[in-house]
Amino acid sequence: VHTLRDRGFLIMEPATGALTSGDVGKGRFPDTTEILAEFARLTERKMDLVGKKVLITAGGTREAIDPIRFIGNRSSGKQGYAIARDAVARGAEVTLIAANVQLPDISGVHTIRVESAAQMFGELKTEFPKSHILAMTAAVADARPLQMANSKIKKSDYTNIELAQNPDLLAEISSMKTNQVVIAFAAETSHDESQALQKLAAKGADILYLNDVSSGEIFDQETTFGEIFLASGSRIKVAKTTKDTLAHQLLDQALLQLG
Repeated sequence: VHTLRDRGFLIMEPATGALTSGDVGKGRFPDTTEILAEFARLTERKMDLVGKKVLITAGGTREAIDPIRFIGNRSSGKQGYAIARDAVARGAEVTLIAANVQLPDISGVHTIRVESAAQMFGELKTEFPKSHILAMTAAVADARPLQMANSKIKKSDYTNIELAQNPDLLAEISSMKTNQVVIAFAAETSHDESQALQKLAAKGADILYLNDVSSGEIFDQETTFGEIFLASGSRIKVAKTTKDTLAHQLLDQALLQLG
């Protein structure tokens, strides 16, 4: 499969669901509608991002407590990687800043691997000024331990952790905008439209995708659902679809705003 992908073939991932063995998991043949949609997407694809530089963050940052423990989250990085795949297929020059992602590198994409929010921030400050589109899909920790222990904290001493606030990466980077289009993501435990609109304005983003993760079904899955909010005031409902399809839709919106 790796060899085929390197040679330019598209390999669809198996679907997740009930298997003939009686188990439930990843291994089902993709639904016919998904296969047809992917075929249509490929055959109708235009190289409309040639000459554009797309910067993407993916995964979840880890903030070290000691050499063993860390503060983290459940982000798998799949949505960010889906955007990277679509962008490079449409002719863009793509840089992907991946935080603790257990996914294979994408052919043609420059991948920078980081661990913490501070490391990601440093790479963003270098790469953002060179980019046309930024997709901030990464789940960045809001706080970090004030001090990291040099050795493992013993159980008897592991009573509390003093935290320091991390920089707001999205707001900080958006403040550096010239003509870039910034795509933000909001993973909430409810479909809070007012909070999404507030974040869109406060963070200086042009596009925001809101999804409700209260049931946990979006994390590490191939599908997603939610709503796209545009700075112009428009909204686009997203029924349950693949993360690849959402990636294409978000890049379409970014391209429209680039003009």
